[in-house]
Amino acid sequence: MTRPGPTPLGRPRRAALSAVAAVAALAMVAACSGPPKHDPARQAANYRLSPGTPPAKGNIDSFRWALYAEPLSLDYITAFDYPQNTVLSNVCESLMRWTPQLTLAPGLAEKASNPDPTTWVYDLRPGVRFHDGSVLTADDVVYSFGRQRNPDLGAAWADSFEHVDTVTATGPLQVTVKLTQADSLFPQLMATAAGVVASRKGVEAAGRDYGTTGDLDCTGPYKLGDWAKGQSLELERFDDYWGTKAKARTVEFKFLTDASARTNAMLSGEVDGGFLIPSESYERLRTGGAGTLYFGEGLSTLNVNITSMKGALSDVRVRKALSMALDRPGIVKTALAGNGKATASLTPRAAWVGAPADTQAAAFDHLPSSTQDIEQAKRLIEEAGAKGRTVTVATSPIGQDVSLVATAIRDAGARIGLEVELKTIAPDAFSALFTDPKAREGIDMFPETYYLSVTDPVDMLRNFRTGGYQNHAGYSDAEFDALVAKITETYDPAQRFALEARLQQKAADDVLWMPIAEWPSTTFLNKKITGAPTTIAYMYYPWAADVGAAG
Repeated sequence: MTRPGPTPLGRPRRAALSAVAAVAALAMVAACSGPPKHDPARQAANYRLSPGTPPAKGNIDSFRWALYAEPLSLDYITAFDYPQNTVLSNVCESLMRWTPQLTLAPGLAEKASNPDPTTWVYDLRPGVRFHDGSVLTADDVVYSFGRQRNPDLGAAWADSFEHVDTVTATGPLQVTVKLTQADSLFPQLMATAAGVVASRKGVEAAGRDYGTTGDLDCTGPYKLGDWAKGQSLELERFDDYWGTKAKARTVEFKFLTDASARTNAMLSGEVDGGFLIPSESYERLRTGGAGTLYFGEGLSTLNVNITSMKGALSDVRVRKALSMALDRPGIVKTALAGNGKATASLTPRAAWVGAPADTQAAAFDHLPSSTQDIEQAKRLIEEAGAKGRTVTVATSPIGQDVSLVATAIRDAGARIGLEVELKTIAPDAFSALFTDPKAREGIDMFPETYYLSVTDPVDMLRNFRTGGYQNHAGYSDAEFDALVAKITETYDPAQRFALEARLQQKAADDVLWMPIAEWPSTTFLNKKITGAPTTIAYMYYPWAADVGAAG
């Protein structure tokens, strides 16, 4: 559950490309690549991936959408989880745009150029208006990025700017970003919440209340309307939007923290649709006759996030044993209702679509088995002297993908001699596990669905470098850090993927998290509406603007 597109390419070894051509190649492939069009293993499972939903046939007055939790804030610098991004993607826009096909396209910047590997120049669209009516300028971009880079604000996307030296307005509608080194992820992350631009005047006027009350003063097809705390949030169509106008006049997000209540609301028509459908609701929504359940590429893996490597989990043998004791196919069957694929990989296979076949084999063939092995796990616990030790796992009634995974961890621990205690956390508070160290106090692990924000394995794996944003356990390894650094500055695709395969193996050997399954994105639409994406693109793409009448 995090950020968390396109695979960066650059200077091929076989061609004497200039540095400029190398970075141009990166942008070109980012715009053209996407997830695999066909995965036989997935097609053999209980679900089929749909590229999208039928386009809308007309405008509608409004539609209602289910959210499993209320956003803690809609400040773009803290938009690091599903509830926030599902709303914010329709209100605030980034320099670049992630499309429903998971490719890169122009956003607020109509042109991105790179005169050398450490320089990016963004030319902004003219005449773009913020929701207060003022016009977008380069100064707003500089200010918005400055907030992301300000250590006092603790931005969730600060890592995206780690190699940024300066951000300068080099014209009324031009921004130049100077990097301290080549960084192939930076231009792609400009399509995520990292690249959001808000009105300087609006943010400064709101002060500390920005993101929690009042308008967000962004440029998207919707602006923030009424926010009834604890109940719902409304978006209103922005009629001065620079792009294609939204098809619905208003959108109402209803906060339904109980999974059964969300499903009942979809079946009864209380809400018209939703993303991130609870797995226990798949069959009811498939057969209920109220609408259609879609599956799309989620670039997502279901994992056990290890938040502490103290106590019993300080010994890698204990981590290996607990991972080995997990019944991954059983978890897929129960927690995901059969709609997933057991894996021992932290990264989804779709992230490796651009890698040569031999590199893909190197990335996956030598990973630990995803098959349960209780006897070997018991031996590892005995060797580590960890029998009877206690670990604490956070759980929540968000959905079965959390609650049943936590139960499966407890059961696996019991079978190999560990005491696993479950700590229940309310859905609204579960998001705090990603951002607040105090919320993680006394917790060793929690189930997490991690989605990539760019189709590149390192987007996930770099979390575990020293000081990484999701490196909650404080893992630090010189070899791992060196690999991440080399990958970041490497443009040659073959070299890059080969390094990423080594990094993936290192993460698996050290059991930094415990991967469980690949999991598709889910979308439910009733018979009133259509047009929403089926892929994970809704996290950063203004999806609600495409939703309209189904007939």
